Order: sequence, then structure tokens, then C-alpha cells
Amino acid sequence: MAGRVIAAAGAVDEAYVKSFAAPGKTVLIVEYYNGDRKVVGRRGFASATGFKVASPTDIAVADKVRLHLFGLEPCVGEMVNRKENFAGRCEDFAREQLAILLKSPKVLFCRAFVSEENAPLQDATCFGYYNYPGTLDTVDNIEEQLLSLGAVKLSKKPDGTLMRPDLAGAEKIGRSGFGMWADPRVQNR
Repeated sequence: MAGRVIAAAGAVDEAYVKSFAAPGKTVLIVEYYNGDRKVVGRRGFASATGFKVASPTDIAVADKVRLHLFGLEPCVGEMVNRKENFAGRCEDFAREQLAILLKSPKVLFCRAFVSEENAPLQDATCFGYYNYPGTLDTVDNIEEQLLSLGAVKLSKKPDGTLMRPDLAGAEKIGRSGFGMWADPRVQNR
């Protein structure tokens, strides 16, 4: 499936993302784009232990760099999901689900606008390359996965429209009863 499309991020060349994989390490690449969707900068990081969750929607990359999964937020307050044996704060559930997605990718490939390049907290969209020989070999959008799992919801602009309308379909999957949406109280928030 070369060229997976997430509208705000553009097409992703899976072979390109997979080419960054390195034995024994998790590689994180951030490409910075200008307004014409051209790559104008790139930073790379590697870790033998992987990258960690800094918040329900943030990935800790280096001492002074965090990537914020743009347009997502956890629900507010408490939630219960009996199928997943979870009762607690929405933020804790979102952190737990993001930590699972960050546990085993070979590559984290993220895109951000060039204006984010030197910011300590950078708005980005990220993809993970997951490879388990013989069973799984895929490049998935992290935000899409979190939304489909019901770990987070889409943020809205002040006018009430979605910040990431390209991911509305993924949130719809989550809203069908996964994660936080399994708790009827969350549906009314």
C-alpha cells in the first residue's frame, strides 16, 4: 500500500519510511515542510530503548524536544471501559494507549511545518512502521490509530469545526464503542 494518504499530511511512501529502520534501534525522523509541501528540513533521532510518552498526545524525543500529535485531545474527567479493564482518568487511558503504540515501532516518521523546527513543543503528524516478521509489516498513522481505539478525540477550533477533518472517519470508528466511547458518560461530553 505505497502512498497511504492522510489529507493534512499528504501521501506517505511506505518504502521510504521503512528505509530508515536500523537494527536494534527505534529511529525517529521529523521532516519539516514549507507551505508548498516541499521538505525543507529533516532531523533524525535513534534510541535503543524507544521513545516515551510525555503527555496523552506528546512524544518525548530529546531533552528539549517534544512532538505534539496535532488536533487530538483526551476526553475530560473519568471513564470506564469494562472490556479493556480500565477505570480512571481519560488522560491516563490516552497515555496508556499512546505508550502501546510507541512500544515497538522500528521507525517513527513525523511531519511538521518548518515553523515548528526549533520549537521545544512541535505540532506534528506521525506514522509508525511496525514489523513482526511473518505476521505484520505496516506503516500506520499514529493519530488515526489512537482515534480508532477511542483513546482520544478530535480537537475543535473556536468556531466548532474540527482541527483535523481528515481524521473524522477514524474518530467515527472509535465512537462506535471503543475506548472512552464505551462509557456513555463520555459521549455527552
